[in-house]
Amino acid sequence: MTLKELRKKLDKIMEYLDLDKKIQTIKEIEEKLQDKSIWSDYSLLQQLERKKRLYQNIVEQIKSLDNELSLLEEMNMQAEDENLFNQEILELGNKFEEFEIKSLLSGPHDEDDAIVTIHSGAGGTESCDWTAMLFRMYTMWAQSNNYKIEIADMQEGDQAGYKSITFIVSGDHPYGYLKGENGIHRLVRISPFDSNKRRHTSFASVSVIPDIEDDINIEINSDDLKIDTYRASGAGGQYVNKTDSAIRITHTPTGIVVTCQTERSQLKNKNTALKILKSKLYKLEEEKKAAQIKDISGEKKKVEWGSQIRSYVLHPYKMVKDHRTNLEKTNIAAENVLNGEINDFLYENLKFLKGVEND
Repeated sequence: MTLKELRKKLDKIMEYLDLDKKIQTIKEIEEKLQDKSIWSDYSLLQQLERKKRLYQNIVEQIKSLDNELSLLEEMNMQAEDENLFNQEILELGNKFEEFEIKSLLSGPHDEDDAIVTIHSGAGGTESCDWTAMLFRMYTMWAQSNNYKIEIADMQEGDQAGYKSITFIVSGDHPYGYLKGENGIHRLVRISPFDSNKRRHTSFASVSVIPDIEDDINIEINSDDLKIDTYRASGAGGQYVNKTDSAIRITHTPTGIVVTCQTERSQLKNKNTALKILKSKLYKLEEEKKAAQIKDISGEKKKVEWGSQIRSYVLHPYKMVKDHRTNLEKTNIAAENVLNGEINDFLYENLKFLKGVEND
C-alpha cells in the first residue's frame, strides 16, 4: 500500500464515520453535562458519558493515525533506507485496518452474542440441504475465528439437511460481525438429488439478532405466553431425547414462536427459549422505531429483512457475490467462502451498514 492509498483510505474512513459530526456531538454533550439538572437522571447521564467517551476515542485515534501518516509523507523525500520506510508504511497500513474494523463495531449491541436462525425456502430437500451448507459455512468461520457455537434448536429435513436451525455464536463482537448476514441467500448448482443432473436454484433465509443482556428492560407477561412441551426430534446421536423436554413458546400478542429442543433438561430448554424470545421482542421494538424514523425522514438505502443479499453460484461457473457491496469471489475463492472464509464479506458489509446508519 502506498502513502497516497493510505491517505485516500483515511479520508474514506473519516467520511463514513462522519468525523465532523462526531466532533460537533461531543461539544453538544459537553454543553448538556453543564446542566446539573441532568445529573438526577442517572441512566441518561451514563448514556451521554458513554457516547462522549466513544466519540472522543474515535476522534483521538483518527488524529493519531493522521499525524503518523503526515510524518511519513514528510519523510518520503528524505528516506534513505527504502526497505525500512516500506516496512513503516506496512505497519501503519495494518493500524488503519485494525482501527477501521474496530470503529465499525461500535453499535449498541455489537459486543453481544449472536442468535442466528437459518430457514430453508421453498424447494424441499434442495433448500434443506442448502440450509445445512450455510450452517457448515458459519460453523467453519466460527472455528477459524475462535468463536463458540451452541445449537439451540433444529428441525431436520425429511431427506437431508435442516428445515431450520437456530444457534448462538459467542466470542468477540459476534453480533457486530454477523448482523449483516440478515436476508436471503441464494444457491445455484447441479443438484446432487436430481438423477438428471439438472441445475437448481435454492433459497434460505438467515436471521441474526443480538442475545440481549439481562439489564435490557423487556417485560414479558406470563399470561401472554403459550408454552407447549413435546418430544425432541432428530436422527439420533447427541440430539436425541427420550422425554418431552422440547419447548415451544408462543407469544400471543405478536405471534412470535420460539422452540428449543437440544438440551435434555426441559428447564434449560425453556430458559434458552425465553432468552431468544426476549431478544426477538427487543429487536421487534427496535425495528418499529426504525420504521417510524424512515417514515419521517425517508430512506436513502435499503437494508431490510427479506431482501436477497448474496448469491452463491457453483454452476456453470463458480462465483459468490454480495448484492449490496458488489464484492465477489470467483473460482477457488468462491469455494473457500463455503468453507468459512467469509471475513471479506463481513468487513465490507460493516462498511455498508455504517454508511446506511450515517445516512
